[in-house]
Amino acid sequence: MALKPEPTTPFHSVQYALRVLETVSKHGNGVTNTQIARETGLPVGHLASLLLMLRREGYVEQITDGAYVIGASLLLLGSGAARRQAVEARLQQALVQLRDSVGAAIYISRYVDGEIRVTQFADGPSNPAVNEWVDFRSSAHASAIGKCLLTQLDQNGRRDHISRHKTARLTSRTITSEQVLFSKLDSQPATVPVLDLQEYAVGTVCAAVPLTAGASAGCLALSLPIEDAHRLREAADTLNRRAAPVLLSLTL
Repeated sequence: MALKPEPTTPFHSVQYALRVLETVSKHGNGVTNTQIARETGLPVGHLASLLLMLRREGYVEQITDGAYVIGASLLLLGSGAARRQAVEARLQQALVQLRDSVGAAIYISRYVDGEIRVTQFADGPSNPAVNEWVDFRSSAHASAIGKCLLTQLDQNGRRDHISRHKTARLTSRTITSEQVLFSKLDSQPATVPVLDLQEYAVGTVCAAVPLTAGASAGCLALSLPIEDAHRLREAADTLNRRAAPVLLSLTL
């Protein structure tokens, strides 16, 4: 799979967070924010918000003298099966929290071996998952998940996908023209959520934001019934703001 060069996005904060975690891990007895700033080169003001997020997610802890040490969440992330289970558990917890705060079903999806895979989701009685009436693997041109993943591929990758999964008309709003679809994908700003306004299914609206870790294309998405469409943009903005901790879990 060919990926486009990584754009400048808010997810660069995750790279900074990883540098902070590396620094904290090196100092087993604790390290001050001043020392972290010196070793990472991050301004103290920017560092404060990162440390707050890392404390909230349990990756670092602050001890009595104000120094920072590695937290329980980081200790859980070992290797092999234990690491995978810990990551999945943390991701599921994050998705449930997002579901409850946004008031929408939440999904994580990846582009693996040329196919779209929804790897985890969180729904509930008040926030039902979208009815997958057409396999997501065959509807990238219509769904927010699919379009978000396609934006992360280069032209050859997109053409390869569309050659295997035709742009069928699923609703009256579905884009079936490859030229129009690719033009919209090219004009999609990297920091703006991708929307699906009843293009995949009548009665459902969706939004997705990219989660690109290394060479893996992924996305975080939500769905709402059409009667809650007035909440879509606000919910999508919240999803965008809350994506960094989820991406951090994927990259550890």
